[in-house]
Amino acid sequence: MEEKKKEELEWRRKTWKLVSKVRLESPLIQCITNFVSMDLMANTLLSAGASPAMVHSLEEIHEFTPRVSALCLNVGTLSSSSLPAMIAAAKLCSQLDIPWVLDPVAVSASSFRFDACVQLVQFKPTVIRGNASEIISLSSCSLQSSAASMGVDSTHGSMDAVEAAKLLAQTSGAIVAVSGATDIVTDGNQVVGAHNGVPLMQKITATGCAVTALIAAFVAVDKSHALDAAVSALAVFGVAGELGMKMAKGPSSLRMHLIDSLYGLDEATLQSHVNITSLC
Repeated sequence: MEEKKKEELEWRRKTWKLVSKVRLESPLIQCITNFVSMDLMANTLLSAGASPAMVHSLEEIHEFTPRVSALCLNVGTLSSSSLPAMIAAAKLCSQLDIPWVLDPVAVSASSFRFDACVQLVQFKPTVIRGNASEIISLSSCSLQSSAASMGVDSTHGSMDAVEAAKLLAQTSGAIVAVSGATDIVTDGNQVVGAHNGVPLMQKITATGCAVTALIAAFVAVDKSHALDAAVSALAVFGVAGELGMKMAKGPSSLRMHLIDSLYGLDEATLQSHVNITSLC
């Protein structure tokens, strides 16, 4: 029991330290993302203290991407025109040791999308964040064995994807985060759970995309501890949702209050709400 208490306190300390570093350093986060999520991603980053840059053009990548603190790639509205920019940015980040995060939205919806995500994984993302069905599909590397998910909604719970997440982490070298009722994060061996958030967050489009961007901001300020950064970002976003829910009347007002809560988050409030545990 004493050991568990020490672990909880340590996670609270780490999480607040990362929140403070993001606010202090204001990392520049390049987001090549889908059209639906841009607004919420940018506002989430701004509220957390980071600086968002929605720079998508292939012509700008070689000049702009080397300057960023981290990159976030989201394939939600993937197209033949956007993929080359994603590949170029991921390749540069890999070469320059800039952390980057992949969100493989609806990875099994088409062979084009699946192949694109598999190709992007070759450039060694620091973190891969998806729902359970997306992570199960991507870990399989086979459309035939990725049966269930064709859209952005998960047909699996996060705990269903633990072994798939561990396998994907081991084969890709990335930290793998799975969003769900309990968010899980693994490096292929250790598995950590973040238990914050409220169900109504699932009724706001792009919350998954937004937390992926937040993970990029946290990894940007501590890339040598990417697992800790990913877990902490998921917990912080969940806490903001819990606080926002106290004032919300529905999804629209929760969206507003979530952003406000993230912006106004203080140490005492955060540490009294963060719920992170080792799962194995």
